[in-house]
Amino acid sequence: MTFSRRSFPRSFLALGLAASMGYGAWAAPDPVNELGLPADVAAAMQSIDAERIRAHVKFLADDLLEGRGTGTRGGDIAASYIAAQFALYGLRPAGDNGTYLQKVDFTGVLTQSNTSFSLQPVGGAVLDLKLGADYVTSNQTQTDSVDIDAPIVFVGYGIEAPEYRWDDFKGIDVKGKVVLVIVNEPPSKDPKFFKGEAMTYYGRWTYKFEEAARKGAVGALVIHRTDLASYPWQVVRSSWSNEQVYLANDRDPKLQSAAWIQLDVARQLFAASGLKLEDMMQLAGTRKFKARELPVRLKTHIVSKVRKFESYNVLGMLPGTDRWPATQAVMYSAHYDHLGLDPATSGDNIYNGAVDNGTGCGILLELAHAFAMSAAKPPHPVLFASVTAEEKGLLGSNYLGKHLPIPASRVALDLNFDAVPPIGLPESVNVTGAERTTFFPVVEKTSQAFGFEIQPDAEPGAGHYYRSDHFSLARAGVPAFSVNTALKFAGHPPEWGKAQRDEYTAKHYHQPSDEYRTDMDFSSNAALAKYGFALGWQALTAQRTVNWLPGDEFESVRVQDAAGH
Repeated sequence: MTFSRRSFPRSFLALGLAASMGYGAWAAPDPVNELGLPADVAAAMQSIDAERIRAHVKFLADDLLEGRGTGTRGGDIAASYIAAQFALYGLRPAGDNGTYLQKVDFTGVLTQSNTSFSLQPVGGAVLDLKLGADYVTSNQTQTDSVDIDAPIVFVGYGIEAPEYRWDDFKGIDVKGKVVLVIVNEPPSKDPKFFKGEAMTYYGRWTYKFEEAARKGAVGALVIHRTDLASYPWQVVRSSWSNEQVYLANDRDPKLQSAAWIQLDVARQLFAASGLKLEDMMQLAGTRKFKARELPVRLKTHIVSKVRKFESYNVLGMLPGTDRWPATQAVMYSAHYDHLGLDPATSGDNIYNGAVDNGTGCGILLELAHAFAMSAAKPPHPVLFASVTAEEKGLLGSNYLGKHLPIPASRVALDLNFDAVPPIGLPESVNVTGAERTTFFPVVEKTSQAFGFEIQPDAEPGAGHYYRSDHFSLARAGVPAFSVNTALKFAGHPPEWGKAQRDEYTAKHYHQPSDEYRTDMDFSSNAALAKYGFALGWQALTAQRTVNWLPGDEFESVRVQDAAGH
């Protein structure tokens, strides 16, 4: 996530269709006729069953799995369950050594409660901060303890982007220092400047930490603001109160303290420097901004519990009938991990992750079932990948992108499913990123055949494209995007869909309340599975393999991979 794109509720009540809500009868279109699908393909697509998806979600979100934390007993049970389903369907193992499991080595770092964090103004009163309430932090260098006593440098949004003639680090050396950065990126409505209102990867908190480390900083403080982050502080706190996970043997530069601070803490920090937070944030969004060292030091003693462990991506393959090496395989992906248990929370401390991402796994498994049981056999391989450690920063898919069983340049498309709201029949979809590929005309035609309106991202500033596992595949060169419902559902006005999304984000996203409920309506999940099946089949049988549009940021990676294979 990773803080994520997800946006729908678990209250899932009053799920009547059009007639019961008085918005007119809703008649499902016939995509078989519209798309001209062969009879065997159509039969396989129509076999997709909402109740089978429900059964998968019910099991994966059970307390038995203890929130499916990465590298935990519950996470391993989830991986074994998914692998068992692949075996039942007759898929070929595509993991390590003839198994369905692809091992990923990790290091887990859990910040301990005896960690101390304080802001020390020159000549002013020390401001001691409270872990969880005021800040969260993780020692990316993965040592048991670390001490920092370093000046704080405000570097605006912490971005160096030559293509936009933007460099927040110009004229200042941050080596050995702590950078203070704003989440998101400079405000813009110009599509040629940081893509206007749509966030680029420069706005992601992961980029902020990566860039600070590359510049030699020892720490980074990301200023949280709900509207800019697109999620409240409680999401940050719950996500970082658990173990932070890193790929083992990752040699990229790392921070001794990768931290978030509350907006009010940042306000006090600036006040101690004789500055106003609002003025500095506004200035940071202009070309007049210049980074400046503040008369405040960060003094921290970070204590961590460090462990080495393994977790697994689960990979199953349906071979193609073409006897030649794969040239346009199709992938379906969904992460199975969630946040696990929070031992510091009393009462219900299991982050069951029914919607996030039991639903995506249920869809993936039902797609695997439909393809495997179909009389129509695809000409090229179909890879089903349920990945680990998405919630820890897309780490499982990051590893998969670098260790695909089929070269990335020979994978035509990855369709990812993440947190699909089980609240009834959709009349609209979100396919952000599809427009960046040559496949988009097919997506448009298929959406029309299913009666789905393609709605633009309702929160372009949230940077959804960079916040789920398809992004890792895109970075490897694979044309990839996530498929989800948008705001229009049968029997409801769009305002209803927005209300459901907002409620989920505010009350249940990354909270123990994201639990399975009997009143969930998985017709939405089944509808998107059928839609994904139709999209995948068309990519498999297209005359030309799918590619990125010329000039896209991921095009060069795909070209380079093709040259190597």
